[in-house]
Amino acid sequence: MIEVNAQPSPFAFAPEHTALVIIDMQRDFLQPGGFGAALGNDVRPLQAIVPTVQRLLALAREQRMTVIHTRESHSADLADCPAAKLEHGLPGLRIGDTGPMGRILVRGEPGNQIIAELAPLAHEWVIDKPGKGMFCRTDLEARLQAAGISHLIVAGVTTEVCVQTSLREANDRGYRCLLVEDATESYFAEFKRATLAMITAQGGIVGRVAPLAALQAAFHRSEA
Repeated sequence: MIEVNAQPSPFAFAPEHTALVIIDMQRDFLQPGGFGAALGNDVRPLQAIVPTVQRLLALAREQRMTVIHTRESHSADLADCPAAKLEHGLPGLRIGDTGPMGRILVRGEPGNQIIAELAPLAHEWVIDKPGKGMFCRTDLEARLQAAGISHLIVAGVTTEVCVQTSLREANDRGYRCLLVEDATESYFAEFKRATLAMITAQGGIVGRVAPLAALQAAFHRSEA
């Protein structure tokens, strides 16, 4: 077992039963001209975590862990996008509308792709999710069960929306979760801080939180 010095208590896991989940590191959220920017957000804080997520991804690959990438995305006909979500935002800048990187949050469009720096390898899982949570209308739970996965190490964006929703979904399904705090980000610094506090509150009611350095140190200790 690998044991990470995490908050509010250590996170112990077996790599063969653990998956790294990188949530929604897509052009639509991280780059100018995407959906995140269309909602009026500054995308630079999200771009700043890319090197850390790259190092986390490299570590998981070195350890031969299961790697999962998610994308918030919708079918071309938007049949999987409820009206309440479809009508959010300004006309012309909503899901399905055409922007600088193609139709916003539509599968197959340039903006819906994971950024090149974190491109999935052929054998890594890519989960297209029509909701904010990674279990919503996807086959992820069945695949995790089939692979014998019991623990999840989580990164990605945004901390208070898709990341937190996915963590809570995972927690309800019995998965033990670690959020890598410097490999997740929000458009709003105060929202990230509040989310980390909520996850670790009451003895880690949703999960554990640790920086990438703590995870790296844990692997180093196990190898030594």
